[in-house]
Amino acid sequence: MSVFASPRFLPNVMWADAASCAATGALQVAFTNALAALTGLPAALLMGTGVFLLAYAALAAFMATRATPPRTLIGLVIIGNFGWAVACIALLVSGMFAVTALGIAWVLAQALCVVVLAELQWTGLRRTRSSAGMALA
Repeated sequence: MSVFASPRFLPNVMWADAASCAATGALQVAFTNALAALTGLPAALLMGTGVFLLAYAALAAFMATRATPPRTLIGLVIIGNFGWAVACIALLVSGMFAVTALGIAWVLAQALCVVVLAELQWTGLRRTRSSAGMALA
């Protein structure tokens, strides 16, 4: 059985999303001023997005615990993850802030992470749809 065909694939991806957001959010909240100094990103932006990421991590963890994945919510998560990646790139190309090399790496790492997670979530949704269809046949 392929890892993508496992009934736990989508919940496991949601756990990975929750864990990455919890870790990033906790770092941004706990070390706001240090990260602001190192990255060139505003402390308010780091704090605000850190708090958001912690709240989102709780929601993603909740979705991961469901026996039946909440398809509509996960669809919104996929859109949100792609939106986060676009916002990260827009932040960097806007030139609004004097972002350091470490700041560029921090933002690009987030963009890359959410694109990978969104693609895995999309794969998981497609697999659950096709396996649900097979179960009805």
